[in-house]
Amino acid sequence: MTTSTPPVAQHPGPAAQGGSQRSAASRFWRALTKTTTGQVYLALIAILVICWAVVAIKGSNLLTIDSITDMLIRSVALGIVAAGQTLVIIGMSLDLSVAWVISLTSIVAAVVMDGSNGNIVPGILAVLAVGAAIGLANGLIITKLRVNPFIATLGVALIIQSIIESNWDGVVEGVAKGLENSLGYSEIGPLPIAVLLLAAVYLAVWFLLRYTRFGHQLYAVGGSEEVSKLSGVRTHRVLITAHVICAVCAAITGLYLASRLGAGSPLVGTDGGYDLESIAAVVLGGTYLLGGRGSVLGTLAGVFILAILDSTFNALEVNAFAKDVARGVIIIVAVAAYSFRAKGRRVRKIGAGPAATGNAPQTQTQGANA
Repeated sequence: MTTSTPPVAQHPGPAAQGGSQRSAASRFWRALTKTTTGQVYLALIAILVICWAVVAIKGSNLLTIDSITDMLIRSVALGIVAAGQTLVIIGMSLDLSVAWVISLTSIVAAVVMDGSNGNIVPGILAVLAVGAAIGLANGLIITKLRVNPFIATLGVALIIQSIIESNWDGVVEGVAKGLENSLGYSEIGPLPIAVLLLAAVYLAVWFLLRYTRFGHQLYAVGGSEEVSKLSGVRTHRVLITAHVICAVCAAITGLYLASRLGAGSPLVGTDGGYDLESIAAVVLGGTYLLGGRGSVLGTLAGVFILAILDSTFNALEVNAFAKDVARGVIIIVAVAAYSFRAKGRRVRKIGAGPAATGNAPQTQTQGANA
């Protein structure tokens, strides 16, 4: 009677494992360089290295713990409002009222809290409610009255400006010390609480865009509102929701800035230029201004790029005029590069055609990795 020897499991040798690892790394690199978000992060790394080298030549260090912490804190206010701006731009809309929303909600926080720690929760709820109401108004004006987003949100911004100027002349004291100590200046280990708030906002927006019906429908509406309507998408509801979230993000920014200043300020939003700065960060992050394509992770990279440039300019003691010129040139170059890339992609698709690719044309409904 013969006994059969059980088969011995075959394991790939070191050479095969090394080849597999190299193949995985090669695939990762190709995926990184072929997506706009990946290219933005590569640009972020390149800009960081260049800025570090330039500052090092002068004898300073851009990558100390204090400098990195300063850049992260500098990114919080712009980053939060830019996350909301990403949503409306993906939906082929825009919000120019965010700067005045920030100013108004910082004042609302101070007025409601009135210096009492017991009023922190009511103050936060009031700030969020004001932001949601303004976002709802923006969305309804754009969708129901069919007003261009640029004009609609600019008009709302002027209304908010008149409300602020007719009721408050200067800084409004009253932000609770508890909010200052917790949100404004508190830390968990090496990380400020505000940076964790920024991470939470981006995680929430990323989840909305990637894993919810709202996110998929928002990409569809930005790609083609008419096609989305024919597909059964309630386009008005989607755009209104995007504007509400955008204004709530601006309200959170106002609350954060109030906690840093210890008061509400009628000019904190406009002096920071958060309306145009947020759009610039979204564009730098690779989101298509005409809607349908973009990523909130790309926007975060755009925010970090602006923060790195600001820190570099400060270290080099560059004057304000040169700062604005350099930032403007970088934004123009970035938009031009994205436009040429998108044009090249369209040309290649037209040249290949459905017959060459073997696939029927499909309506694009999501552009998270465009």
